[in-house]
Amino acid sequence: MEWDAVVNAILSFFIPGVGQGINGYKQKGIILFVIFIALSVLTRFAGLGIAGTIILILLRLYAAYDAYNTY
Repeated sequence: MEWDAVVNAILSFFIPGVGQGINGYKQKGIILFVIFIALSVLTRFAGLGIAGTIILILLRLYAAYDAYNTY
């Protein structure tokens, strides 16, 4: 059971929202995924640069933490 929480956290780190979806929090998962896609596009094409990258890393860490704790 503990390994499932770890796997969900790892999945959610690489693709934010996936771990939440697996845990049954589908709406939260969709919201995190949409935010991730929007920030990725803005970072890549709108030139957010290092600030956008830091925000993306923080989002990934939050998604992993949340997926682990909501298991």
